[in-house]
Amino acid sequence: MTTTATPPAPAGTRTSWLPVAAVATTLVLWASAFVAIRHLGDDFSPGALALGRNTVGAVVLLALAARRFRRPGAGQWWRLVVIGVLWYAVYNLALNAGERRVDAGTASLVLQSAPVFVALLAAVFLSERFTWVKALGLALAIAGVGLISSPGDGHGDLVGVLLCVVSALVYAVSVIVQKPLMASLPAVQVTAVACAVGALACLPWAGTLVTEASAAPTSSVWWMVYLGLFPTAIGFTCYAYALNHMPASNLAVTTYLIPVVTILMAWVLLDETPASLAYVGGVITLAGVAVARRGARPAAGRA
Repeated sequence: MTTTATPPAPAGTRTSWLPVAAVATTLVLWASAFVAIRHLGDDFSPGALALGRNTVGAVVLLALAARRFRRPGAGQWWRLVVIGVLWYAVYNLALNAGERRVDAGTASLVLQSAPVFVALLAAVFLSERFTWVKALGLALAIAGVGLISSPGDGHGDLVGVLLCVVSALVYAVSVIVQKPLMASLPAVQVTAVACAVGALACLPWAGTLVTEASAAPTSSVWWMVYLGLFPTAIGFTCYAYALNHMPASNLAVTTYLIPVVTILMAWVLLDETPASLAYVGGVITLAGVAVARRGARPAAGRA
């Protein structure tokens, strides 16, 4: 009896699950970050919390990246600086401030408008066409965010929602700026350097951090360490790895599940839920993201 040799598996088949696992890890860790930030709002001001989180993340990540550190080229340093200032400093400052005014679930719902901004920026910088479908998606997302900011159930807050929108905008810009780096630099190195830049940008709050950490409960200090170690160091590294194996705009759409996980965590741990209109607005926002991405699929592969 003759046997037929089994053809070898295509290259990369054995590790095809790794990007999926990286995305799943990122989703859970980033969802928990919304809850932790909300929990720490009474103990740490936005600047102090951003500095503490970025410092812990930078120390851990730089230690990991030191073994195989590749010296970035002149054209790469500016990208690392922009990512560090925007994604690790401005993003955290705006989100920390926003979550002092809105609940964790509402903040996570607003952040879901980010993929629409990613798709729009990809049209400009990654050669994706801007179509009427994307325009419709943008309009739906804006309408959804408007509903989220409505004072439904008596606890809507426009300023808090707008601060979260700022986080979504700088998130989108950072994804587009970071994408070209992933072809030549290790994911952990990109995350480490950007996180260190973010920590340096937050140094004006060093005195505030020392004062607030001294007065805060020990459990709150450990929650801040958790933010730096897990959602920042591990979460952003997993995201950077996934970004190297998936189109930028396609990866952004996987964050659909973050609000669901965040709302469940906030309900269990903080006993809080978004206003009724926030749920409606969140669904409309996600619908807008889905519509915008539907119009971006053909170009996403080229990008």
